[in-house]
Amino acid sequence: MNITERFLNYTKFDTQSAEESLQVPSTPKQMVFAQYLKTELEKEGLEDVELDEKGYLYATLPSNMKEDVPTIGFISHYDTSPDCSGADIKARIVSQYDGKDITLSEGIVSSPKKFPELLQHIGEDIIVTDGHTLLGADDKAGIAEIVQAMCYLRDHKDIRHGKIRIAFNPDEEIGMGAHHFNVEKFGCEWAYTMDGGDVGELEFENFNAASAKITIHGVSVHPGYAKDKMVNANRLAAEFVAMLPADETPETTEGYQGFYHLTGMQTSTELGKLSYIIRDHDREKFEERKRFVKHCAELMNEKYGESTVVAEVSDQYYNMKEKIDPQMHVIDLVLHAMQEVGVAPKVKPIRGGTDGAQLSFKGLPCPNIFAGGVNFHGPYEFVSIQSMEKAMQVVVKICELTAKYND
Repeated sequence: MNITERFLNYTKFDTQSAEESLQVPSTPKQMVFAQYLKTELEKEGLEDVELDEKGYLYATLPSNMKEDVPTIGFISHYDTSPDCSGADIKARIVSQYDGKDITLSEGIVSSPKKFPELLQHIGEDIIVTDGHTLLGADDKAGIAEIVQAMCYLRDHKDIRHGKIRIAFNPDEEIGMGAHHFNVEKFGCEWAYTMDGGDVGELEFENFNAASAKITIHGVSVHPGYAKDKMVNANRLAAEFVAMLPADETPETTEGYQGFYHLTGMQTSTELGKLSYIIRDHDREKFEERKRFVKHCAELMNEKYGESTVVAEVSDQYYNMKEKIDPQMHVIDLVLHAMQEVGVAPKVKPIRGGTDGAQLSFKGLPCPNIFAGGVNFHGPYEFVSIQSMEKAMQVVVKICELTAKYND
């Protein structure tokens, strides 16, 4: 099976995660795919294939060397984003893309005018959707690349490599992917997530991240008799939103700039609920952002009464850079591997997070490598077949170079 067939098979499974769920995995359909993937790994001859009750799948490609070399790992997540449907995905290949508009379906067009990233893939074979679902390259492209790389190493015994561990997990898209990851069982000195974007991307800096749940308790009274009695949670919700800087949102920031992002809003006169995510690369600024959200709630309580506004702020993950910096050989190997396979590295900070960030803080240094997908979380998502092949080659080369680590 080639990498394209493998990836297209994976897209047939709806693996969308659900943020409000208390289950692990957050949706039962994720486990359906995990079981399929377990069977596939067993058929491909990998060893120690284990799927635990929470949907974490582990496997091993044994070393073909007598020498003792570091055990390394590769990780991808199999859930897709709650932001867009992942059901009944209709993927198709646009062969030798010519740089023009792509009609996904009637009235839905993916245009390089809106998505200039397309122009980086002229002449390549790109996989697109029909414009009604996401594609799932985030992160089934990563899974396909890792599995294909293991098969390549299995079939090319002349390539010396140490013990390679691979793992696939649920619920990354809702920030829970690493929570039940068994680092001790994985048994690696370091690892890589294959969860980045376009060709060459290498990331070992990410946002510090927190969620904020704002609950506003109003008082509902007949509007004709509401003077000095009603507390309108709808209006207070709008007031709270206006207290946060309008120029510090995802729409207005880039690079290392942090933000407050209103992700959900449900209000009535009696009750308001706001959901925010808070992001910043700088740890001190991150802590200040969290304090500011709580301060806004305190100011509103001074105005409208104690406990009218309740702000619950919870940390999600931290910037992995502080854990990677002392072990830069992990990055040097990737840069060398990219050079060997003809990929120009694009080292940049992640304006988001990966499972690797949490894993790095659990003792497993784990930077993020490109998987090739573009325009994640929406119906204009696409991935180049050539990009997936390059990512697979990078995985193979990292394994090969690690075998020479002690030379």
